[in-house]
Amino acid sequence: MQHDNAVPVSDSFALKFDPAFNGPIKKRGCTDILCCILFMAVILGYIAVGILAWLFGDPRHVLYPRNSTGWFCGQPNLLYFDILKCATSVNVMATALNGFQCPTTQVEKAALNLLFLMLLDRLLYFPRELSPTQPVLAFVFIRDLVNGFNAREIGVRIFEDFASSWPWILLGLLIAMVVSMLFLLLLRFTAPVMVWVLIIGVLGAGAYGIWHCYWEYANYKQASATISNIGFTTNFAVYLQVQETWLAFLIIISVVEAILLLTLIFLRTRILIAIALIQESSKAISHMMSSLLYPLVTFVLLLVCVAYWGATALYLATSGGPIYKVVALNSTLNDCKMINGTVDCCPSASCIFIKYNNEGLFQRNLFNLQIYNVVAFLWCVNFVIALGQCTLAGAFSSYYWAFTKPADIPMFPVCGSFIRSLRYHVGSLAFGALILTLVQIVRMILEYIDHKTKAAQNPCARFILCCLKCCLWCLEKFIKFINRNAYIMIAIYGKNFCVSAKNAFSLLMRNVVRVVVLDKVTDLLLFFGKLLVVAGVGKKKKTREEATVVFGSYLIAHGFFSVYNMCVDTLFLCFLEDLERNDGSLQKPYFMSKNLMKILNKSNKAQKKGKGKD
Repeated sequence: MQHDNAVPVSDSFALKFDPAFNGPIKKRGCTDILCCILFMAVILGYIAVGILAWLFGDPRHVLYPRNSTGWFCGQPNLLYFDILKCATSVNVMATALNGFQCPTTQVEKAALNLLFLMLLDRLLYFPRELSPTQPVLAFVFIRDLVNGFNAREIGVRIFEDFASSWPWILLGLLIAMVVSMLFLLLLRFTAPVMVWVLIIGVLGAGAYGIWHCYWEYANYKQASATISNIGFTTNFAVYLQVQETWLAFLIIISVVEAILLLTLIFLRTRILIAIALIQESSKAISHMMSSLLYPLVTFVLLLVCVAYWGATALYLATSGGPIYKVVALNSTLNDCKMINGTVDCCPSASCIFIKYNNEGLFQRNLFNLQIYNVVAFLWCVNFVIALGQCTLAGAFSSYYWAFTKPADIPMFPVCGSFIRSLRYHVGSLAFGALILTLVQIVRMILEYIDHKTKAAQNPCARFILCCLKCCLWCLEKFIKFINRNAYIMIAIYGKNFCVSAKNAFSLLMRNVVRVVVLDKVTDLLLFFGKLLVVAGVGKKKKTREEATVVFGSYLIAHGFFSVYNMCVDTLFLCFLEDLERNDGSLQKPYFMSKNLMKILNKSNKAQKKGKGKD
């Protein structure tokens, strides 16, 4: 058995043994209070912005068209034939039961306007025949109304198609959920076989690639074309007819295959550790099935954030009254005449929307409020994701540090971790979410600059912008990595964000090879699992229903596997701390499973009580 010869850890960096430590710290205090206060102030300001937008905005301006009389189309504007009955009616209860409607005949104004304009269209039949260029508003309105009805009818047909297939769609999503759950629970038994099959499959694909490149190289041996003769061309198929191309492919794939083989030989023990941690994660989830439901909480909170952001943006965009102007597209306004307040003899004249009224303090700051809306939205979304990660990390760490499993696992670990995160660590979670939000805002600004200046960019400017976007993308990925592991340490020890991030990063860097191996093995396994789930519910026939099922199945698999991925990362950090804190003696026993101790050739001098460890 090969030993896992990790880099020796200096005593100044190694974690010290704490005899009172047995899992997530119970006695803890609030962390990053200043950031918590700032986050709460931003939330209150966000609520105030939403209220002001609701008071001043009117989304009907963009959701519904207006007819020629100024009424919104599709809105229940009613006319009462005998309005006195509304005022003199004594049967108030009957009126209330009638939906607060007057006890008199009612006609919708839109329908009344349509009838009137249809009659007007008939009356103006002869003027229209005598003067074809005479604008008839009734005819234009009726045409627009008919076009709108056709669009609505098409939408109804699409909805009916989906409505008729809802049972099959729900069945497909249910199957995806069951397959995802079974895949995760069975990993405790199938993980070794699946991982080695996937690794051998990758090596086999590389071997086939080497053979195919050599075969193509031999076929083009007599070809006279070379890369120097072809030069640079965007038709890459031409390069595939050159022997030198296949020689380059052969060398590259051979080098990659050799690296993979050497990695497999020298890091096989670390691969076994990764497999054991994957199996242990499956056991942890089987003892905490409620953790698989937590993505629903995250989904609901994210849905609330998106809905509030969209509604606020819509109401802000429609704050202030709309301003219209009469514009002649193909002639000047001097050729037009106004008869009774309407344009009469200008064929191309139309009343078009110009802008919304920007008078008033609120209207003049709409742009700033929209920016505030976006920033607060991103911060809230990142906070919700951080809350989910910290909650799951606290639950799974309580599993690892339970000395006897499952007897020492606390009751309702997910709920307990969720309450701890909200009670003590809102500030720390908001701090990490704010750092990520700032990086995302810089990326958005850079994308906006690139979009606006794309036509005026030279190759050098495009290269610089591309490098900047790549660097910011890498920075965002790095911040997400740091935040994720910092939240795990926060859930375990209850320290502030900066201390937790420093401790997590130092611990991972002391075990960087193990980090890389575990990350790649887990990614490979979960990617295969997602493919299995999506392929299991999809069909060969391409329909809208199948696309819905496939997309929903992917989201379901992603939700389940995100919980599993968080479990693997949490148990891995706990495993590394267990190695540095303990030595297997009576005073400092290991908390890891017997399988992990067997791989590392370690053992506890005192057998753990109970039968939970296996």
